Amino acid sequence: MRHGGKRKAGEASGWALLRGVLVAAMAVVLAGVPGVAPAAESRAQARIVGGTPTSTDRYPWMAALVETSGRQFCGGTLVRPTKIVTAAHCTFETGTDRSRAPSSLRAVLGRTDLRKQGGVVAEIEHVWVHPDYRGFTEGADVAVLTLRAPVRQPTLPMVGATDTAPYRPGTRGQVLGWGRTSESGDPSPVLRGVRIPVNGDAECANAYPRFDSAEMFCAGAPGGGHDACAGDSGGPFVVGGRLVGVVSFGTGCGRPDYPGVYTRLAGYVDDVAAQL
Repeated sequence: MRHGGKRKAGEASGWALLRGVLVAAMAVVLAGVPGVAPAAESRAQARIVGGTPTSTDRYPWMAALVETSGRQFCGGTLVRPTKIVTAAHCTFETGTDRSRAPSSLRAVLGRTDLRKQGGVVAEIEHVWVHPDYRGFTEGADVAVLTLRAPVRQPTLPMVGATDTAPYRPGTRGQVLGWGRTSESGDPSPVLRGVRIPVNGDAECANAYPRFDSAEMFCAGAPGGGHDACAGDSGGPFVVGGRLVGVVSFGTGCGRPDYPGVYTRLAGYVDDVAAQL
């Protein structure tokens, strides 16, 4: 297992984007969380491109991660009443290697439209980042957030450590988020979802030289147009009612020949389970 200093987000080459930290022309600010969010960020985030509106009634375990100002910046998945799985890079301040303080974070569940009231706004007590995480293109892009108090929303089971079927090319998974709906567009205030197929490892390696099939997988439509984007980082890739991946990074959003890259949760599920 690799250990070492964390790579700053700004050190990524080209347009490899953190799917939860994209430059946004306008940030979504939650109702019920005081403060006004700044209009722009310094890096790119992931969002849902080519998807359709959906709801937290259908996906009650889907969480929006927000700052205390109310600005949504990533997604996450409730896997236990006090535990949310997200991307490791979501736990760092945008474009830096500075960890976000747990007290600066909130998880919002049960709220389809972030402009409205309702649902639960949960405080974060502890943040665990996988010890092998060095940067979003280096693998181990997974973290666990511990809520200060349990919530009543249903949870989503995780993939097993030996499961390979969800990662077979052509397998379709559900991706969810409040991120941008186009590469240069605005974040969506309403939860959106899209079903996209898993791609072969060779295709991923052609697009991303640092691709590691033991730690990552790619998914995207052959001609592009369907993808996660800025603001979707940390959100789920769901197959057969189980969490099998975490939105990590990609080149642009929905570009042909550049599928999105996801953390292969089966490779880390034992480490994650030890935190539950």
